[in-house]
Amino acid sequence: MSRVHATNGSTPVEPRAENSGALKRAAAGLAALGAGLWALPAEAHVKWFAPYIVDAAPQPISATLTNVWFWTGIGLVLAFFLATLMVERTFVGRGIQSGLDRVSAPLWSRADDFMRVSIGGFFVAIFAVGGIYLTPDLKTDSEIISWAQLLIAMCVFSRRTMPIAAAGIITLWVVALREYDLFHLLDYLALGVAVAAYLVMASSQDEKWRARRFLALRWGIAIALMWSSLEKFAYPDWFYPLVEEKPFLTFGMPRDVFIPMAGVAEFTMGFGLLWTPLVRRLSAVALLAIFFTAVYPFGRIDLVGHALIMAALFLVAADPCREAKAVAVKMPNALPRFGSLAAVPAGLAVALVVLVSGYWGLHGVFYSAGYEAGQQQELTTHSHSKEYPHGPQAKPENQSHH
Repeated sequence: MSRVHATNGSTPVEPRAENSGALKRAAAGLAALGAGLWALPAEAHVKWFAPYIVDAAPQPISATLTNVWFWTGIGLVLAFFLATLMVERTFVGRGIQSGLDRVSAPLWSRADDFMRVSIGGFFVAIFAVGGIYLTPDLKTDSEIISWAQLLIAMCVFSRRTMPIAAAGIITLWVVALREYDLFHLLDYLALGVAVAAYLVMASSQDEKWRARRFLALRWGIAIALMWSSLEKFAYPDWFYPLVEEKPFLTFGMPRDVFIPMAGVAEFTMGFGLLWTPLVRRLSAVALLAIFFTAVYPFGRIDLVGHALIMAALFLVAADPCREAKAVAVKMPNALPRFGSLAAVPAGLAVALVVLVSGYWGLHGVFYSAGYEAGQQQELTTHSHSKEYPHGPQAKPENQSHH
C-alpha cells in the first residue's frame, strides 16, 4: 500500500495542490459528518466537575452488556465505520482526503512547532492555575509542583532540553502517586507517556525513532480516550449530577439512554484514531467538534484540561499519510486483514475485551477488599463537596481521598 504526499515518518511537508472538484466533494463529506454530530455528547471529564469516590464498587459489566442502548450505539458506529471504509476506497473518499490535505497543509507543515507550542502553553496554563498535578482533578498544596510545570514548559522549545521535559512529565505522574491511588492515575498514564514519548522521539537524531513520534502520540490519545470512556459504563451515577444541572447536554434524551451511548461514542472514536486514514481523520474531526462544544457549558477548565488531546487531534486530522496500518507488526494470517470490513468488528471487539477486562480487573485487584455488600450506589460513588454541592452527601466511612 502506497503513501501519498507524506508519511508519519518524514518531516512534515506541504501536500500538493488538488483540483477544485475534490474540495467540493470534501466539503460535502464534512457537511454530512457535521450533520451527524448533533446526537453526540459534549464531552467533559466528570472528575473535573463532580464529586466522586474512585474506590467505589463499579456497576457490573453485565449491566452494560444487557443494555439495549449500548448495543444500539455499537451498531450505529459499526455502520458508520463500514460505510466510511467503503467510501474511502472510492474517488469520493480520495476527494475528501485531498480536501483535508489542502485545508490542513499549513498546520501539517509546522506540525512539530504546533505540538511543542501546545505542550508549552498547556504547562504554562496549569502553572498559572496552580495547585494541580498535570490535570484539574489532581490537587496539590505543593508550590514546587507548579514551578516544576513551568520548567517543563520552558524545556519543550529546544531539542536539547525536550528529553528533560519528557522526564519531568513522567516524574510528576510518579510523584502524584504519593497522594493518589494508582488506579486513579491510570486515567492519565497513556496521555502522559504519549506526550513524553513524542518529546523524546522528536528530539532524537535517529530518523528511525523520530519517524514514530506522531504514531506514539496518536496511540496514546486513543488509549486515553477509550480508557476514560469506561467510566460511563462503570459509574453512570457519577454523571447524574451534571445531567441534572445541565439537562441540555442530553439533547432531550433520557439520561439512561444518553450516558451509555455517550460512552460508546467516546470509546469508538478513540478506537477510530487507530484505524485507516479516513476513519482516523474523521474521528479526530468529530472529537474536536465535541471537545470544542464542551467548552461553552464547562468553561476554561475543560479547555485547559483537554488541551493536549485537542492539539494531538488536530495533527491526526491533518496527517496526510495514506498508510493504513495501525502498527508495524506482522499479524497472523488467520486474523482479518487490517483495513478490511471484517477487521472492524473484530478489532472493536478485541479493544473492548482488553480494556474492559483491564478496567474492571484492575479495579477489583486494588479495591475489592473495600467493597461492602449491600451499599447503595448513590452513597458510594459520590463524596460531598462544598464546591460542588450537587453531589449527594456520602457517609463519613465511605469517603476517600480522590
